[in-house]
Amino acid sequence: MYRFVPGRIRDYAVNAIARYFDFDTLGTNFRTESVAGLTTFLSMAYILFVNPSVLSLASAGPEAEALGMPREAVFTATALAAAFGSLVMGLLARFPIAQAPGMGLNAFFAFSVVLGMGIDWQTALAGTFVSGLIFVALSLSRIRQRIIDAVAPELKHAVAAGIGLFIAFIGLQNAGIVLDDDALLVRLAPLTTPETLLAIFGLAVTLVLMTLRLTSAIFLGMVATATAGIVTGLIELPNHIVGQVPDVTPVAGVALTRLDELFTANMLVVIATMLFVDFFDSAGTLMGVARQAGLIRDNRLPRAGRALFADALATTASGLIGTSSTTAYIESASGVAAGGRSGFTAVVVGVLFLLALFFSPLLAVVTSAVTAPALIVVGVLMCASLKQIDWERFETAAPAFVTVLMMPLTYSIATGIALGFIVYPLTMAAAGRARDINPLMYALAVIFLGYFVFLRPAG
Repeated sequence: MYRFVPGRIRDYAVNAIARYFDFDTLGTNFRTESVAGLTTFLSMAYILFVNPSVLSLASAGPEAEALGMPREAVFTATALAAAFGSLVMGLLARFPIAQAPGMGLNAFFAFSVVLGMGIDWQTALAGTFVSGLIFVALSLSRIRQRIIDAVAPELKHAVAAGIGLFIAFIGLQNAGIVLDDDALLVRLAPLTTPETLLAIFGLAVTLVLMTLRLTSAIFLGMVATATAGIVTGLIELPNHIVGQVPDVTPVAGVALTRLDELFTANMLVVIATMLFVDFFDSAGTLMGVARQAGLIRDNRLPRAGRALFADALATTASGLIGTSSTTAYIESASGVAAGGRSGFTAVVVGVLFLLALFFSPLLAVVTSAVTAPALIVVGVLMCASLKQIDWERFETAAPAFVTVLMMPLTYSIATGIALGFIVYPLTMAAAGRARDINPLMYALAVIFLGYFVFLRPAG
């Protein structure tokens, strides 16, 4: 009679994993990939608590919170979307790149779409779902490359930097560091309230940890801030750490019930913005992390189509599950630095996000003072794109500047993108470079201009 030996089963499984993910060719092994996956997870675990805070509009006041998504359900949706996205990227594209609901995309969803445009979150989820479907179609066609080539590099970098400023501005508001002012629009707060002081403490800790290049600095900064809040009595200690998985049904599948409300000018702009940001954010992250991992061959990314397809599937799934668009995470670079080279790194991240489902009680200690430092530091990281813009050429610097500036000033990512895309053909043509403009950019400029003139509602 054959006896199952645990050691043999384990060895068989490890060998099968090694063959599928091609460990020998990549010069890696099971232990290294596992450590890399844990490293990446710790670097991006903050999204489990920041995303529910953003989408619930919990820090924007009682009236705004009434318009936001249910926080505990979003926690579950965030973990499920991150797990699905990371597993698909690891198993299908076999890259050490994890996915989760994206910072910037969630801010656009909550503050621009729901709070700014007055579109309810259920319809916004439907927009996320449809943008994912369009992304899937583009990933399967040659149109993908044409779109990537159509948008000037300066505008791509400007969008990333503008989103960074927008997120940081939200973080400063949530921390109580800046306040609205009737005369000045915004001003520095007195910085004397206990909650604001706690947020400043958390920001200082996170900045120090980031400067020391400590892995999972943002997550550890949140832990330090929450701990300080508990010690000082500003945050109530939860009764337990591990609990039941929160019910996701209040947000799951809701997108399918609102598809008939997408055929409006506002929603078409929303879907286009979601698609644009997700598409270029993913492409940039994939190339950046893959280059660090040494996976680029002849300046091309092998299986790039699969990677973008995996990203598109994740965004589609996130809309169905009940959260904002999922995208590839630049924090994956921390796992690559720890030795991750294969898709098994992303698989480990996906499994860890599933295990994290049982830690929802920690949501109680993640207040706006705890999440604000994370938003501000993520904004700093995203503004690194500014160095990629050629500021010596005014014809490209001006539209990039308009894009970056107008996102926080209009409190809208979509508006910043639209205005930048309108200015770009104008300055390029004036500089005698009209032939350098892709025809698609002319079309987009006309569409956005028409939207502002004829369709955009007042206020």
